[in-house]
Order: sequence, then C-alpha cells, then structure tokens
Amino acid sequence: MDSLMLITILIVIGALTFDFINGFHDSANAIATSISTKALSPKRAITLAVIMNFLGAISFTGVAQTITKNIVDPFSLEDGSAVILSALIAGILWNLLTWYMGIPSSSSHTIIGSIAGAAAASSGFHVLKWAGFMTIIEALILSPIIAFCLGYLVYSIFKIVFKNRNLPKTNRRFRHIQIFTAALQSFTHGTNDAQKTMGIITMALMANGYIHESQIPFWVQVACAIAMGLGTSVGGWKIIRTVGGKIMKIRPINGVAADVTGAGIIFGASALGLPVSTTHVISTSIMGVGAAHRVRGVNWDTAKHMVVTWVITLPLSAALAAVIFYVLRLFL
Repeated sequence: MDSLMLITILIVIGALTFDFINGFHDSANAIATSISTKALSPKRAITLAVIMNFLGAISFTGVAQTITKNIVDPFSLEDGSAVILSALIAGILWNLLTWYMGIPSSSSHTIIGSIAGAAAASSGFHVLKWAGFMTIIEALILSPIIAFCLGYLVYSIFKIVFKNRNLPKTNRRFRHIQIFTAALQSFTHGTNDAQKTMGIITMALMANGYIHESQIPFWVQVACAIAMGLGTSVGGWKIIRTVGGKIMKIRPINGVAADVTGAGIIFGASALGLPVSTTHVISTSIMGVGAAHRVRGVNWDTAKHMVVTWVITLPLSAALAAVIFYVLRLFL
C-alpha cells in the first residue's frame, strides 16, 4: 500500500469518526424537546433519530458539494492530505471538549473553521474561495437569527389559536404531535449535518486524485449516514439536558413550535445547498419560542454561554487546525 492511499484511508477514518461524534454531539438537539416533554422515551427517541438521520443523510448531496468546492479548491492545495487531516483532528478535539462540558456548540462552525484555518496555514489566505466561503458564513450567521424570529412568530400564532383551549388537554394532544415533529427534525438534521463529512471525504478523494469531480460517491453517502446513525444511537445526554431543559421549561406545545421552526429552516438551507448549524438553529428556535411564551422563563445565562461558544468556535477551531497542520507537516 503506497503512502497516498494510506493517508487517504486515515482521512476517511478520521472523517467517519468526526461524523460519529457529530451524531451524539448534534443529533441530540433534534430529539431534546421530545425527551424533555416525555413525548418519547429516550430509547424510542434515539431509535427514531437514528432512522430519520440515516434517511436524511442519503437523500441529499447539495450541502456536501458546497463543502467540497466552495471553501477551497481541492486541486489548489499544496498539502491537501495534511490540510484535511488537520481539519478533522481539530474538529474532533473541539467537539469532544464542548460535549464533555455539555455546551451545544456547532460542529458546522468547527469543521468549516478548521478547513479554512488548515488551508490558510498551508497556502496562505488567498487559497480560500472567498465568495463561496462568505456565503457559508452568512448562512451560519443569519440562520439562528431567523430561527429565533420565526420561533417567536410561530409560538405567538399558537397562543392566539389555542388561547381559549383547555391547556392540559392541548398539551396532551401536542405530545402526540411531537413524535412526528421530532422525526421531521431528525430527518432534516441528516440532510444537512451528515453532508459536511461527505464533502470532506470527497474533497480528500479529489485532492489525492482518486476522483476528478465534486459528485459525491454513493459509498461515501452510505458510510457517513451509518457513522452518524451509530453516533446518534450512543446519545448525547449532556447536550440533551442543556437544550431540553436548561434554556427553558419546555411543554409539548412549545416543543412542537420549536421543532417545526427548526426543521423548516434546516430543510430550506439543505434545499439551497447551504450548510447551517443545526445546533444554533434548534437552540435559537427554542429561545424564540421561550421569549414568546414568557421572556423571564428563558434562562438567558445559559443562552449567553451558548452564544459566546458559538462566536469563538470558528476562529478557535481555525487556529487549532493551523497549529495541528504545522505539526503534521513535519511527518507527512
């Protein structure tokens, strides 16, 4: 086995490891509200998330192609394998750190920042495809703002429509609806988050000359879908506790409003081929719903800590990837 193939295999293993971690780090967000309201038991919620994430992951490739060709040109990288491997190591380390601390940070910010940081360390900032890169950054920034506003609007409508209904009975009915909204949100999560790892593997295959276009190989789709499904089956309980209970006390009607909002925005982004942070979208949807329900009912301290993590994730992961790249270049 030649060294190029060995490095490519290491990159694929690293990418699938990142996808596995992403499964229990980010997929937990999609089912947090349904577990919090007891609409689903943890075991059933995770089983549902595994199935729907897998189906979502093999249904779309638009986001994967954006990652492959809109951040850097794989053919222009001087040390392509080292760049991609550095980005994956940085992404894995950052995800494990934030998971251990129970902070729902963004795997999307992490991997995009890591790719940009390692590529810039390799060939300078000019190697970045700024038009595509800035479009991705704009989507990452705007999507949680839209999620907050839309969550506020959706729950405000719910309050008007169900104003004179019996609250306990209404919540019982919405608890059943939550099963479907949790499934929908898990599906949309798969259409966006699993795609990012597919894009990274495809980028490595292009950089190392195994394929010559950004079309995602089917085996890459299936492998990433399985890795994310396995990660989801482990369950990210620390993240679930933060998203499902530490932002606000979630009732079934709140959960449905947040799930519908999050799923709509994530699916819309996937249809446009835009990578967004599912963590940010889901969390800010809950914040928007909470603000519409009762502003004081939102734990703004938790929200503040989450926002700080979101802001620092991209630059810190970029810096970490750059440092790892300089170390790897000594050996590769």
